[in-house]
Amino acid sequence: MTRANVVADLIRARREGRAPYLVGITGAVAAGKSTLAAELAEALAADGLRVEIVATDGFLMDNAALTARGALNRKGFPESYDVAAMRAALATIRTGPADFPGYSHIRYDIDPALSRRLAPPDVLIVEGLSLHAGAAALGLDLLIYLDADEAVLEGWFSERFVGLWRAAEHDPTSFYARFRHMTEPETRAFAVQVWRAINLPNLREHIAGGREVADLVVRKGADHAILDVTSR
Repeated sequence: MTRANVVADLIRARREGRAPYLVGITGAVAAGKSTLAAELAEALAADGLRVEIVATDGFLMDNAALTARGALNRKGFPESYDVAAMRAALATIRTGPADFPGYSHIRYDIDPALSRRLAPPDVLIVEGLSLHAGAAALGLDLLIYLDADEAVLEGWFSERFVGLWRAAEHDPTSFYARFRHMTEPETRAFAVQVWRAINLPNLREHIAGGREVADLVVRKGADHAILDVTSR
């Protein structure tokens, strides 16, 4: 049995047939939240459950609004989200269809084409940053914190940034096309700078608190393998 299946088993045990059951996955930028969400969805769907995944990124203020506030570099910090809209969507899906806006990491902005209307599923997985502070207010039934060493997280973020930079070579619409004048070493150095100036402070000041209050803490190693799962 894989460690992801261990996490799925813990969700099954706590769910006790309740639907929709709202599971939050939080952790640092590039920690692998969307990957874990997909693995858990696959494991739970094998039981015949209808599982949907949504990302809190869809509730970020768009780039124009953040720029107007002088806060584009604060994207991902708590104040950059429309928390009221997120709370309303999660409350609505308890009893009926709800709309969830979408976000494009390639465009680095809200993408209306990715918006979805979802009927209440058996399990809704909500993945994103800083869920712990509003877990109760958001109506989450279970909170998972995805943990890894800071140096490992920095490496994962850098690899993701470079991957998006490479993909932008033939996509002028990509947000990362603006960095194509850089060499790969320059791009890697810039990614580290972004991590240390923005994502690391956000992790330490706002995100890491989720580790202390989460129902499940999932710790990963440098190879992305799940090393340990702590249940509270």
